[in-house]
Amino acid sequence: MPWIPQDITSAELEILKRLWQQGPGTIRDLTDQLYPGGSHAQYATVQSLLTRLEGKGYVTHTKRGRVNVFRTKVTRGEVIAKRLHETAESLCDGATAPLLTHLMGRVELSDGELRALRKLVDRLDRESPPHGPSKGGKR
Repeated sequence: MPWIPQDITSAELEILKRLWQQGPGTIRDLTDQLYPGGSHAQYATVQSLLTRLEGKGYVTHTKRGRVNVFRTKVTRGEVIAKRLHETAESLCDGATAPLLTHLMGRVELSDGELRALRKLVDRLDRESPPHGPSKGGKR
């Protein structure tokens, strides 16, 4: 069955960011990173966040001795794509071009980022059907 992403909170996103950066980790590892010198309550908060993320399909765990080791089941790119799609749906009636045009017009890109964007546009042009953009002008 395909993964159907559910929305995540800012606190849950912080947990995912740590797991993407460091790789698999325990509740204690994550608590120490998020709340240096944290209390039992903060440990319980991280435990709750991980339980919710696991229920939503974003993380999974394995047992290592008596300790649970958590890892992500989704990539940063998958979460970015989901968030951008939701933003395009709510602000631009699903069209991504206005969203991307606005975003790119507001940031300064490095030479490397510009080259990467040009490569992406070139690849999309090559893969695009010959009769114009995909359905409804959405990509």
